[in-house]
Amino acid sequence: MNSKDGILLASGGLDSTTLAYWLDSQGISYTPLFINYGQHCAHVELKTLKEVLPRYAVSKIEEIDVSSIYKKSQSRFIKPANLWEDEIKADDLYIPYRNVLLLSIGATFAQTMGLPNVYSAFINSNHAKEIDCSNDFFDKMETMLSDYGSVKINMPFRYHSKYEVARLGISLGAAIGKTFSCQASPTIPCGACPNCVDRLVALRQIEIEDSQL
Repeated sequence: MNSKDGILLASGGLDSTTLAYWLDSQGISYTPLFINYGQHCAHVELKTLKEVLPRYAVSKIEEIDVSSIYKKSQSRFIKPANLWEDEIKADDLYIPYRNVLLLSIGATFAQTMGLPNVYSAFINSNHAKEIDCSNDFFDKMETMLSDYGSVKINMPFRYHSKYEVARLGISLGAAIGKTFSCQASPTIPCGACPNCVDRLVALRQIEIEDSQL
């Protein structure tokens, strides 16, 4: 086992899909871990993940279901809105301690598997309101999990923009056009939530630049 091998927190979104291809390019072996925490789009995310990962990695996907943890949440990331009638604000998508949950489960699973690393594709362009989205939080979480459990949290894209990640994904041959990252709709991208806006702006910028070549 390579000292860099580990668990990849994978969701079928643009960022984690690009990270999967980036890990391949670095010669790092990974186990894709899909966590169902009750997000309304879990079924679509998992289906998409199986379509966008490198083919050899699909059979390696591990799934963990903790969906009951947010069963009483009113977040529109858990309970889908009627996009024709409801006005959705960023605050409506808030999920308490989601990143704590995902990183803790990832680290626990990694240590159980005897793997030394967790790879996460969190980037600095996320507009989430969670208190566990700051760089200060990630630094402290990395230190705690490393000091008290021997698992290292790796976020290679933490200081990247969505545009930079999308560019990298294209250069690595990732199927980013098929990825799914919507926070408000469980079936098709709404085009208006923070994740959708970031994704659309990045891809549009790339389209404009490539058309000028």
